[in-house]
Amino acid sequence: MCGICGVVGHRPATPIVFEALRRLEYRGYDSAGIATLTANGTIDRRRAAGKLDNLEAVLKADPLTGTTGIGHTRWATHGAPTEANAHPHAAGRVAIVHNGIIENFATLKAELESEGRIFLSDTDSETVAHLVDFYLDQGKAPRDAAFAAIKRLEGAYAIAIIFQGHDGLLIGARHGAPLAVGYGDGEMFLGSDSLALAPLASRITYLDDGDWCELTPGNVIIFNGDGQEVSRPIQNIAFMAGQVGKDGYRHYMEKELHEHPVAIGQTLQRITDPASKTIALPKMPFDPAQVPRVTITACGSAFYAGMVGRYWLESLARVPVEIDVASEMRYRDAPQPDKGVALLISQSGETADTLGVLRSLKKAGQSIVSVLNVEHSTMGRESDLVLGMVAGPEISVASTKAFTAQLSVLAALSIDFARARGTIDKAREETLTASLLDLPSRAAEVFTRVEAIQEMARIVAEARDVLYLGRGICTPIAFEGALKLKEISYIHAEAYAAGELKHGPISLIDRTVPVVAIAPSTILFDKTLSNLQEAKARGGRILAFTDAAGAKRLEGVAEHVVILPDVDAFVAPILYAIPVQILAYEVALLKGTDVDQPRNLAKSVTVE
Repeated sequence: MCGICGVVGHRPATPIVFEALRRLEYRGYDSAGIATLTANGTIDRRRAAGKLDNLEAVLKADPLTGTTGIGHTRWATHGAPTEANAHPHAAGRVAIVHNGIIENFATLKAELESEGRIFLSDTDSETVAHLVDFYLDQGKAPRDAAFAAIKRLEGAYAIAIIFQGHDGLLIGARHGAPLAVGYGDGEMFLGSDSLALAPLASRITYLDDGDWCELTPGNVIIFNGDGQEVSRPIQNIAFMAGQVGKDGYRHYMEKELHEHPVAIGQTLQRITDPASKTIALPKMPFDPAQVPRVTITACGSAFYAGMVGRYWLESLARVPVEIDVASEMRYRDAPQPDKGVALLISQSGETADTLGVLRSLKKAGQSIVSVLNVEHSTMGRESDLVLGMVAGPEISVASTKAFTAQLSVLAALSIDFARARGTIDKAREETLTASLLDLPSRAAEVFTRVEAIQEMARIVAEARDVLYLGRGICTPIAFEGALKLKEISYIHAEAYAAGELKHGPISLIDRTVPVVAIAPSTILFDKTLSNLQEAKARGGRILAFTDAAGAKRLEGVAEHVVILPDVDAFVAPILYAIPVQILAYEVALLKGTDVDQPRNLAKSVTVE
């Protein structure tokens, strides 16, 4: 989950590394640090607990010099978020930064302690620094010492290493966590992702799993896990650094909420033919008509998108669907059908649990289709087919526009499957596609309802507990709404299929517990209305997202209603995802929380 970066070149390293850390702060903000090689070849470092502003203050008071440096912004795993546990970690003639978890660190640490080495942190990462330095003490050159250490590491890692007395040398390694090399003019860079490198290099190379590399100011040598020199493709970075500014908005999340219409529109532009009102996905590496089952897996909001996708695939294409969260599916060892398809969803394409499932399902003979926002990610490179969304960079930790872009891709895929399987005719395909193409303008209309959402937010912000309810295909949107509220406002929220209310959760309802309903009039509305009446009879404060027809029927039941644009029932989940996210944002503003960087969370989850 941490962000790492490094540079070897001719310019002062500290400002380059610090600004890269700014772009990586979404990966972790418990602590941060930078280490450089000074003019006399020694390692110097500055670290601070808390956010990057704290490190900035330290650097202003006590600057770092040198043109070779590494930096890190941390999401704590082993050890509290203190200065002592902050990266870079140093041992002897070595300093390292690390993203991931070294699973055998306890064994390695005990071995190194038996050699008289003293550890100063509670982290697994410090073990790497000591291990590399141990091999230097055995007389190995930096490259060989790094390789010897890397071969002994178990777990997930992306690592950058600098060496005392070796200015202009940077070693990087990756296994299970992303790492990219950036090509500059007389300088080279390492970064956790292309976002960190975008202003620094127009060309990058993504290291493959097991790769490690040696960077000097004008060159990179890449080795595989066996130590053999290899070549990897060089790619142009797909977006410019200018895309990651706030553009006058208070928060990245506010900006990204307002980008829903564009993200949906750009994504649909790639996968539809507006003239013929048909879906235009890439050719599948399998015959959808012959697929016996689709297995969907993801984490967090992406999993809720997958739940909506299950409804679409089952109802439209009449294909059986299995779905589970990736952290569970990767260990279930469930039997897989011949000619089955696995559908995996991830914004970053680096989500550790989802990537683990990808590999296990691939071994089980499933065709791998990934829905990704970063197509050149590890998941993208290991998939049989990538269905790319065009959401653009998403910096706020809480996912917003990527969620509706994922849903847009899944809706198109479901139509495509249905056409191939003969479960819809051309007229139905045109109707469904037209409803998708109409979505960007309907999504833009949602922002004319912000004042009504703010009124709802004032009620929710006073609560300690909130219930979200949905029916059918809108149930996952209730889950998404509850997740967003928990993530950024810290209010306890739970979501249920509305029919489950009477099977236990209704006991929680009183006047202090708002009940937020996702209730378009077109989808099981009568059933939802009955459930809301049950909640109201127990004193519940009913708050509803619905359309004009639904609002009329909720008179006397709902205390507050936000009326949304009329849309086809098929695309209602996509549209209704937007106001529930706006509600969470508005509540967080009222609570005064850190919207973009909520406590204990990070954006790209590259650990289990």
